[in-house]
Amino acid sequence: MAAIVSPERIAAVRAFNRSYTKFLGALDEHLLSTPYSLTEARVLFELGQRDKTEVPALRRVTGLDAGYLSRLLGRFEDNGLVRRDRSGADARRQVVRLTDRGRDAFLALDAKSAGQIRDLLADLTDEEQVRLLEAMEMIRNRVDRPTSRPDVALRAPAPGDLGWVIERNGALYAAEHGFDSSYEALVAQIVADYLGGHDPDRERAWIAEHNGERAGAIFCVRDDRNTGTARLRLLHVEPDARGAGVGSVLVEECVRFARAAGYRQMELWTVSLLAPARRIYQRAGFTLVEEDTRRRFGHELTGQTWRLTL
Repeated sequence: MAAIVSPERIAAVRAFNRSYTKFLGALDEHLLSTPYSLTEARVLFELGQRDKTEVPALRRVTGLDAGYLSRLLGRFEDNGLVRRDRSGADARRQVVRLTDRGRDAFLALDAKSAGQIRDLLADLTDEEQVRLLEAMEMIRNRVDRPTSRPDVALRAPAPGDLGWVIERNGALYAAEHGFDSSYEALVAQIVADYLGGHDPDRERAWIAEHNGERAGAIFCVRDDRNTGTARLRLLHVEPDARGAGVGSVLVEECVRFARAAGYRQMELWTVSLLAPARRIYQRAGFTLVEEDTRRRFGHELTGQTWRLTL
């Protein structure tokens, strides 16, 4: 049964909203003394996260109306901040990327925003910082929670699907994060090991379909060093399906299968820069247990091990 919400609690939340929007400058015509509104800054931020972004994916992650986003991108294009092209994979889709000028604008905004938050945290003790971050995480997990299961269908891989997993992982991580071919080689090895003799009672792979198209994949495999541990591998979501709940559905099904198969815990390995995936793992109950930084896939990256007790 849902708790009764008093008028006083509603008023307290609204007071917090007013204070925080004032702190962020969300009501100002220009954010952080830049030429950009809050909405424009958010779009620049999303474009700054990768080399190129398909417009439908940008619309989903920002929640902006298609017509409004198109007009905003048109203004950015007129001002030399972005370039729009047709997707090489599907001419019906449009991709957008920052120009050099747009990248400079994003970096300036990002630095000012980070400085604003740094100033906020600097006035707090370490304990107060931790408490603030925990409270923010609870709020974000609450408001980001899907209200219903998205229209995602999961199925077993068909012939050609696992080759698609290798190709899409290699291509996307190279384009979005500059990973070298060693990452694609790792994905190919994981897939080859799975194809080479997985135990169907203890290991499984899924392909996600969204609107009738392949939208993602995930693997659950046993840990050869610990038979009580399942490993979540190769969570992948296509750019134009991000924000539609595909990743959460895949992870939920992977965890459900691992429990039913009798594993005691599940682990996964990722890198710290993949913030959207990390949020999915946190919502599913995984906790960070280990980190290390070294050269991987052509870059200095922080690897992370996450664990879930089943």
